Amino acid sequence: MKTHTFRLKPTQDLFDSIEEFVKQNNIEAGCVLSSVGSFTHATLRLANRNYYNEYEGHFEIVSMTGTVSVHGSHLHVAISDGDGVTIGGHLVSGCKIYTTAEIVIAEFEDVIYKREMFENDSGYAELAVYKK
Repeated sequence: MKTHTFRLKPTQDLFDSIEEFVKQNNIEAGCVLSSVGSFTHATLRLANRNYYNEYEGHFEIVSMTGTVSVHGSHLHVAISDGDGVTIGGHLVSGCKIYTTAEIVIAEFEDVIYKREMFENDSGYAELAVYKK
């Protein structure tokens, strides 16, 4: 396993920046180990919905998890507001960094993660794992 750590700055997009980092480092299989930071705007796809919810204000990233790959990533994030009210969902483009975001990714060099459609499954491209 190899680890990568990077920091994002104000106004950067969290999802797009992670995707770009994964692409630049040719990460074919990885996961988010740690993430902290804040947003001024959040865009999330909540459970069992086919549309995005938009949130304005100041939010802390209290958790982020998921798999990353140059072949497709799947990330979830939980954010809390100034009162500690927390919401979470699928991370998509549109989450803008407020002060910073510190991201740690583990890269697994013995496998490749891809996203594929499976018969009689969820209707979404799901994780397929291949040995290198």
